[in-house]
Amino acid sequence: MASRALLLVLSMDALGQPQTARVCIQDQSGRILVGARIQNVRDVTNSSFSDRSGCANFQVDADGTSLVSIASTGFRSIQMQLRASNPVKVVMTPVSVSQVLVIAARVPLPLDATASSVLWLSQKKLNESAGLTLDDALRQVAGFQLFRRTSSWVANPTTQGTSLHGLGSTAASRTLVLSDQVPLNDAFGGWVHWDEAPKLAVAGVDLMRGGASDLYGSSAIGGVIDVIPVVPKHLGYVLDLAGASHFTTDLNALVTQSTRYGDALAAATLFRTDGYILIDPSVRGLIDTPYNVHSQAGRVEWRHPLGIGDGVFVRGNLLNEARNNGTRVQSNGTRLWRYIAGVDCVLSGSGLMRLRLYGDNESYRQSFSAISSDRSSERLTRLQRVPSQQEGGAVQVSASRGMLTFVAGGDLMDTRATDDETPIVGGASQPVQSSSARQRQVGIYGELLWQPTNWSIAFSSRLDRFRSFDAQQVIGTAAPIRLPATDEYVLDPRLGIVRKIVGGVSLTASTFRAFRGPTMNELYRTGQVGQQITKANPRLLSERATGWEAGSLFPVARVGSLRTSYFWTQVNRPIAAITLSSTPASLLEMRENLGQLTSRGVAVEGEWKVTNWLHLDGGYQYADSTITKFSSDPLLVGKWTAQVPRNSATAQLRMERSHVGVLDLQLRTSGQQFDDSANQYRLAGYAQVDFYADHGVGQHFRIYTSVQNLGGNRLEAGRTPVLTLGIPRTALIGLRIN
Repeated sequence: MASRALLLVLSMDALGQPQTARVCIQDQSGRILVGARIQNVRDVTNSSFSDRSGCANFQVDADGTSLVSIASTGFRSIQMQLRASNPVKVVMTPVSVSQVLVIAARVPLPLDATASSVLWLSQKKLNESAGLTLDDALRQVAGFQLFRRTSSWVANPTTQGTSLHGLGSTAASRTLVLSDQVPLNDAFGGWVHWDEAPKLAVAGVDLMRGGASDLYGSSAIGGVIDVIPVVPKHLGYVLDLAGASHFTTDLNALVTQSTRYGDALAAATLFRTDGYILIDPSVRGLIDTPYNVHSQAGRVEWRHPLGIGDGVFVRGNLLNEARNNGTRVQSNGTRLWRYIAGVDCVLSGSGLMRLRLYGDNESYRQSFSAISSDRSSERLTRLQRVPSQQEGGAVQVSASRGMLTFVAGGDLMDTRATDDETPIVGGASQPVQSSSARQRQVGIYGELLWQPTNWSIAFSSRLDRFRSFDAQQVIGTAAPIRLPATDEYVLDPRLGIVRKIVGGVSLTASTFRAFRGPTMNELYRTGQVGQQITKANPRLLSERATGWEAGSLFPVARVGSLRTSYFWTQVNRPIAAITLSSTPASLLEMRENLGQLTSRGVAVEGEWKVTNWLHLDGGYQYADSTITKFSSDPLLVGKWTAQVPRNSATAQLRMERSHVGVLDLQLRTSGQQFDDSANQYRLAGYAQVDFYADHGVGQHFRIYTSVQNLGGNRLEAGRTPVLTLGIPRTALIGLRIN
């Protein structure tokens, strides 16, 4: 009898034991929501917050169910009945049509909870660009530009540095481009290979403007561009076939497969074009030929999930390209292997650890020539080969506790490169001039994010050690010549504040320090584009920047949003090319640390859902970017920063009807700018209209067409010092199968 009573008591006690439900929360694009609150409607003291995996363990009532409300900043609240069972996935809808999840700032946040000027470009938006490459698609963002106005599908890779917020660039980029926490800027030169990732393997792009060295270290002076990779989750395929003007073909394929052993992905892009002659017809000569490229990019990936938020993966990427640089003699080629391995691990409670190990192996080659003043003849002057290797790793640990999120991490990147130059005199090869060096960046960082009601306050800081060492030059069989080494410690703090006021309006403010270390290309290699020769300078120091930004975000539910900002950034010791001598047919420059440049301006961008089938978005940037200090040559003070226009704007009108398809008109315009620091070579302003349309045929087929530079407008791209032109009218037609 006593045993039966005891059994009854134990059974009743067991029924009263708390039961737990696992809830995982994400937005409509499948990206996780961190810090979402799950609260018991009948007992408000019972609540949990989603962790870095987007999930939370919630204690339900004794009967195994609870009525809960789920809320996250920028998203509509949800009420639902929660049961203690298998993990439940909850998809939340944004308050505004432009509300997206930003992850370029290390902490996934809704757009209205970050102090940075951020823009999310989805895969759909990228695909509907009339451009042929990723950088063409990013030109939809006002203020985004490459070193010169030429698209990467006809440009020398060494001119593909990226500029944001009017900071300009050289061959190296003052903006960090990365993917899955792995930097994509070229290990040797800092430029960006925009065709590295197969098109269909890109899920979207987060573009964050403003200094971000507090989290990412070198190169993030102007901001961060995060290329989000497609993650394999299920069986699927896409095949995209297109042909365009200038004998251009663009073939893309993606296959994903999910099995009990893991998830796999394979993607490829095969692109070739005969290109066009960039040289202006008024100065074109017998030697001028089209700039063209034949490139192949491939990616394979395998992932093994270990649970919700847990998993391991390995990824390999290959880029192989060959380019003609506009004459019969000048050409270059790149072969780049990149490999990445990663682990994501949910820690006890609400923590998450991310580990990345990566490396790349690149071989770059280029040939140079001297061209006669009438461009009727040329002679080979130099052959160059640059093998480089880069290895690195990054670890990040984060945890959420109520309104607080903590992030701590560190990374290391080690680069080795050799520049082998073979001078050609009278058709005969001279002794090889070989410069080799090693560069290493080590950094640790931390971030604290506090999100009380209607506030988001983030403080972060990073300490870097940036070194260039083991540098030497060898000419033929002579003894090595030691070159100067650099060793710098850099501390970069940042504070960002967001205050939500009535009507969901957010006011933002941020201040930061940032830096960019000189690349080995700037330190040790003499470069040439056309007849512009730029000499190396092994005594260059890192660029240091200080800046602040203030702005606002006005969301309009179901209709759109408007973001405004004022930015001010001052860069000390900016690296720029200073003219040493010039003639009508040639230009000799040398890289120097200028005293100081300052960029100040305003940016406005918005999105308006006119009707269910008509959308309008666009942006405008005014950037007053000038040299404000240079003791070595005071005449440069007050000059415009090279390659930065005062005014730039974009607009996009998109119409979509299910039975008709998509019609998209895109306008891009830019004011005048200068191709050099002395402002001797002016490039006129321009306006360009692009067109895109597609139509579905059945369930699996889509026909599309596009035209770049619909009006055939003249676009001055560069003066080296010979005038080069941007893309002429270019039409494309394609078929997408999925």
